[in-house]
Amino acid sequence: MELGISSFGEVLPDGVAGKAVNAHQRMQQLLEEIKLADEVGLDVFALGEHHRPDFMVSAPEVILAAAATITKNIRLSSSVTVLSSADPVRVFQNFASLDLISNGRAEIMAGRGSFIESFPLFGYDLKDYDELFTEKLDLLVAINKSEIVNWQGKHRAAIRNLGVYPRPYQESLPIWLAVGGTPASAVRAGTMNLPMTLAMLGGSPDRFVPFVNLFRQSAQKAGHDVARLPLAINSHFYLADNSQQAADELFPSYEQMMNRIGRERGWSPIGRDHFEYMRQSGPLLVGSPQQAIDKILHFHELFKNTRYLAQLIGSHQLPHSKVLHAIELFGTRVAPVIRKELSTHGPAGVTV
Repeated sequence: MELGISSFGEVLPDGVAGKAVNAHQRMQQLLEEIKLADEVGLDVFALGEHHRPDFMVSAPEVILAAAATITKNIRLSSSVTVLSSADPVRVFQNFASLDLISNGRAEIMAGRGSFIESFPLFGYDLKDYDELFTEKLDLLVAINKSEIVNWQGKHRAAIRNLGVYPRPYQESLPIWLAVGGTPASAVRAGTMNLPMTLAMLGGSPDRFVPFVNLFRQSAQKAGHDVARLPLAINSHFYLADNSQQAADELFPSYEQMMNRIGRERGWSPIGRDHFEYMRQSGPLLVGSPQQAIDKILHFHELFKNTRYLAQLIGSHQLPHSKVLHAIELFGTRVAPVIRKELSTHGPAGVTV
């Protein structure tokens, strides 16, 4: 199973038109995190696109291109590219360029996005939310399959027998579909034979099992080889040398961030009790290296996933040395055990 890190590049807003000191410092830290993840042998680092003052990453492919020059092996992905409000031609060109820079390590994780700021920013109407994503995903896949494109849709000008360049170093760019639990999204990913990344941010992990089964059943029904279809699981993450230390260090910033977003969305406030429940019985991967090992292996028992992405959250308010230590623990203490366990016992079969 592949193991990796994802980040939205959380930042304390500068609130200025220029000389963004906090964003500058956070950018340097983020590049340091990706470099370390590569050095400790993790498989992938993914950056999520947002257009808010509290998240720094609005152009993940630009940051990933910088990271490509200071890393050697780690795969570089978005998490996600908000495809509904982007031009698929430009998305492909940017990631193909990243692929050439990185010697074939680029991936695209396409999704609707968890926030809506990009729609008015780029001139799209939220009432077209579903149509935009469906149409643009179709175009992105078509560009990835063929150098010369013939395509027509409703929300973008048609492409008539035109080439899209540059082409990637890989035979084609891996395009993952990022989902949050909507059944139609699982059906789409399976039917289109696209790898799926499932974000588990709340509730009990086992409640997502039917969702994953639907993904694989849809792929099988469409005639695809389910055994070759990758699946990633994503959940929030922070590690320290022991469980109590990890919880105590992360909780203040986790509570602040989740309640800030919760107020925007009408969620009930969370406190320490909810946080501890999520650590013990939910998908929150916060604790010691052994706790991380146990939970990731439990995820694999449930989902037979081929990748786990550990999403850093609240890290911008922690001393950066502690964030780097969490990544180091993940790469040096957790990853080797996971790989050995799964290698020793062999990959479990996928049942649909």
